[in-house]
Amino acid sequence: MQLLEEKVLFKTQCSERVGNVGSRATVVPYLEDTSRKVEGGKLYVETYGCQMNVNDMEIVLAIMKDSGYTEIVQTPEESDIIFINTCAIRENAEHKIWHRLNYFKHLKTRWNRDPSVSATRPAKPPKVAVLGCMAERLKEKLIVADKMVDVVCGPDAYRDLPRLLSLVDEGQTGINTLLSLEETYADVSPVRIAKNSVTAFVSIMRGCNNMCSFCIVPFTRGRERSRAVSSIVREVGELWEQGVKEVILLGQNVNSYNDTSENNAEDDNGTLLSVSNLGTEEGKESPLPSIMESSFGDKKAKYMSTLSPGFSTIYKTKELGLSFTHLLDVLSAEFPEMRFRFTSPHPKDFPDDLLFLMRERANVCNMIHLPAQSGSTRVLELMRRGYTREAYLACVERIRLIIPDVSISSDFISGFCGETEEDHQDTLKLVEAVGYDMAYMFAYSMREKTHAHRNYEDDVPDPVKNRRLAEMIATFRQSTLPRFTSQLQTTQLVLVEGPNKRAPETELVGKSDKGHRVIFPKVPVMDGLSVDTSSEEGCNPFDRKACQEMVDLKPGDFVEVYITETTHASLRGEPLLRTSITQFHEKYH
Repeated sequence: MQLLEEKVLFKTQCSERVGNVGSRATVVPYLEDTSRKVEGGKLYVETYGCQMNVNDMEIVLAIMKDSGYTEIVQTPEESDIIFINTCAIRENAEHKIWHRLNYFKHLKTRWNRDPSVSATRPAKPPKVAVLGCMAERLKEKLIVADKMVDVVCGPDAYRDLPRLLSLVDEGQTGINTLLSLEETYADVSPVRIAKNSVTAFVSIMRGCNNMCSFCIVPFTRGRERSRAVSSIVREVGELWEQGVKEVILLGQNVNSYNDTSENNAEDDNGTLLSVSNLGTEEGKESPLPSIMESSFGDKKAKYMSTLSPGFSTIYKTKELGLSFTHLLDVLSAEFPEMRFRFTSPHPKDFPDDLLFLMRERANVCNMIHLPAQSGSTRVLELMRRGYTREAYLACVERIRLIIPDVSISSDFISGFCGETEEDHQDTLKLVEAVGYDMAYMFAYSMREKTHAHRNYEDDVPDPVKNRRLAEMIATFRQSTLPRFTSQLQTTQLVLVEGPNKRAPETELVGKSDKGHRVIFPKVPVMDGLSVDTSSEEGCNPFDRKACQEMVDLKPGDFVEVYITETTHASLRGEPLLRTSITQFHEKYH
């Protein structure tokens, strides 16, 4: 999953298991009504991590809101509690977090030396709470050795935060890093961080079962478990009511989603029970037909889930549940004017039914994140990815055969254990062969607890890793330019996100269906969504263009943009017409 690094309200997670990774995890003890609870105060939050952390912190804010913490401040000096949400995926992120923790430690020291209270300063020094992936593996160092923080809380224990914070008031330390096999926070309505954003993240599952040798996620977030389809439909419906126009479905392995909730269990006769017309009023049909049922002619199609051709897994087959394709089918049918994206998937979980659904549904973006990690079959085997170079390329070919105009992005690691120059050249050739629209590339850093840490030697020197990374980035930039130039003189459907920060008075910025950043002038455009029949001269309703008004575009509008310029990272164009997903699809497809 691509990393973000923002000084906003995000989060990642971490946890402590009661046995081995493969053993049974302990369910997080939830707060009872009689449990200790903090009462109000100001929060300051920093987060380092992936998009999942954004959504996780919104869950934390909802939990804290119930305890009276409704005010978010912009500086740690004003706060009663500092949440720093951590990431342990790469060593560089940890270095930055340690730097911030040292700053917060000195902040508390300065407060104790000068405890004077001001209008913006609380009466007590702020409590410092570490959330996320660093919490589990560094809890003893953070609390016992360095005494840098007051609370350490893992990703499955956020419901326990109020109690942990109250323990600090009693002179104790708050620690809960237990993993759960059940926690999905499905009943928590996240407090959205970006109040006026037209895009939102929705977590549909947690954890990962893949156990790639380089990855610490299964050890910090636990085993896969999925939310019920009905709870996801409910949350997306709430976002629609709030004006959100694009939802990004999140999971560590998002297309491995598998809803086995009791709502979808089999009855005594073996008939599959499912929630029919999810998100619609009882007795009403869904706005769009089910692609899966119309394609496969059987309601059991919603349970279909097969590996991509040429891919394998060493793990046992999952219990039969509602598939990711079914979830996407339900959401895209129920909300036809809301865009849907998803991240981060695994290449093994792209069955044809998912690809056909993406092709047929106008509001499911033609954008696929397809992490390769390496272009060498030998290295892929060491990484325990479950596929060869040839299988990956065949998957790309199959995707582009079904969705010809698809945008593909990827993840790559340079300098993994045992990687040779020949392996590196294989990766460069793969980057050239595929022609990615976007890529997230990093030098390898060994993570404790992983299979690689236990079994391999981190034997590629840092200068070599960095040189290979630079070559990989250069190859990507050279190969991606044709992908962007192919968009010239085309009309793209763009979701307006807001003013362009570099020219907020004269330019707007948005995102195309393929995920490309598009910049265009801030000027009135024809309104394709309304017909003006009120003028004295009258208006022929069959001459739609003559009846169109001019409107100023605002965040959340969809607009046709004619592309006139391009770089390797963004597009520029002229706005033509305010439109809708349905109108644009009917006009151009």
